[in-house]
Amino acid sequence: QAQVVESGGGLVQPGGSLRLSCVASGLMFRFFHMGWYRQAPGNQRELVASITESEMTDYPDAVKGRFTCSRDNGKDTVYLQMNNLKPEDTAVYFCNAYVRSPDVPTLPWGQGTQVTVSS
Repeated sequence: QAQVVESGGGLVQPGGSLRLSCVASGLMFRFFHMGWYRQAPGNQRELVASITESEMTDYPDAVKGRFTCSRDNGKDTVYLQMNNLKPEDTAVYFCNAYVRSPDVPTLPWGQGTQVTVSS
């Protein structure tokens, strides 16, 4: 069964950095677009980065210039480098695959990885 496993979260001070990883299994990773999402308590899950199979990336304004998404098809892994983190970035971060739109993810959601930005 196809699945994703996220890792790399933690507690970081405002202005700090984290690099999240997401390993996919059970699918032809190189042919799928991938997205990073986050969900803060009381909020809906939101898309924070997407990367196509041809490595084109897109970000919402809230993270543009601070977050960078990349992928390594040889390792079936997608990364999210997060710099200049802010308290409002605190959330559980998830990744998922999609075919046409990141609003319609393909796989069951993983456990996610907690990111807490606090002094």
